Amino acid sequence: MALQCGIVGLPNVGKSTLFNCLSNAKAQAANFPFCTIEPNIGVITVPDVRLTKLTELVKPQRVVPNTIEIVDIAGLVKGASKGEGLGNQFLGNIRATNAIIHVLRCFDDGNVIHVDGSVNPIRDKQIIDTELQLKDLDTVVKRLQKVEKMAKTDKDAKRTFDILTLLKAHLEAGNSVRTATLSDDDFLFITELSLLTAKPVLYVCNVDEASVIKGNKYVDLVKDAVKTENAEVLIISAKIESEIAELDDFEERTVFLEDLGLTESGVAKLIVAAYRLLQLYTYFTAGVQEVRAWTITKGFTAPQAAGVIHSDFEKGFIRAEVIKYQDFVTLGSENACKEAGKLGVEGKTYVVEDGDIMHFRFNV
Repeated sequence: MALQCGIVGLPNVGKSTLFNCLSNAKAQAANFPFCTIEPNIGVITVPDVRLTKLTELVKPQRVVPNTIEIVDIAGLVKGASKGEGLGNQFLGNIRATNAIIHVLRCFDDGNVIHVDGSVNPIRDKQIIDTELQLKDLDTVVKRLQKVEKMAKTDKDAKRTFDILTLLKAHLEAGNSVRTATLSDDDFLFITELSLLTAKPVLYVCNVDEASVIKGNKYVDLVKDAVKTENAEVLIISAKIESEIAELDDFEERTVFLEDLGLTESGVAKLIVAAYRLLQLYTYFTAGVQEVRAWTITKGFTAPQAAGVIHSDFEKGFIRAEVIKYQDFVTLGSENACKEAGKLGVEGKTYVVEDGDIMHFRFNV
């Protein structure tokens, strides 16, 4: 599943540094605006201790983890919704992603230029929010004009018109689409518009080393500002992450983190949070040839999950043999689970749970 999270923020907040740590890509991280012109794309492995444990038990010939795509998008400035700076390109690149990782500068450093002259993460957030909201408002108004006449005679057009009218008022009040009081069915009616502020968002506070555990005054301001958005806030020091990335030895990285009072890197937490942001689940296939993690969207049925492997699996689906992860770990093997009656046979309506170990039966 080619799902993407786009890293966004004002110039010089640490986006490209963080992206380099995530993907080991060589996106230029320079102390001036727009050092990232084309969006850099990195394919990131999703850390999962369950995959490690299954590998230890099964001892396969090959292990394939889950991945997610992270896109480093050029910095935005005021007026982007009207094409200022790299506005049109920035907004187009965001539109192509599934979710947004919004990096906010939450550290003081006179040696790192800020595009607006001072550190203020709330102002920075509002700049990007406003530009995205203005672009969405433009999209909504144009669609309203198209459906207004049809809404008088067509039921679906009337519903679309009503939803868009609500969103127009919501956006004009300075709110993002994702905070609107719409049902899941309502959102389906506007999916094709690919509204920028409808995308789920994760806020990353880029802090100095001293603030990486408890945060600081800037982080507190961000948490207070987003409390009505139902959005997660993650504290990361891009500087620390770049230092960790330079350490090749796993034990060296572990010691480095322990010295800082950390149990895991910020990058690892960010990847897992991004996966969660997209409402993704993992199921596994486990055999001597291969142990593999598969990405599905939360709520997928067994045939849909089978279709992730190959469309023929979904078309010809007969049944799924399912072992719960904890049962597999406790009993140690597929055979042991079968003997203990822990292998379930599920049909087309079965909703896959995160961590299920599955084997599909299908007709060709």
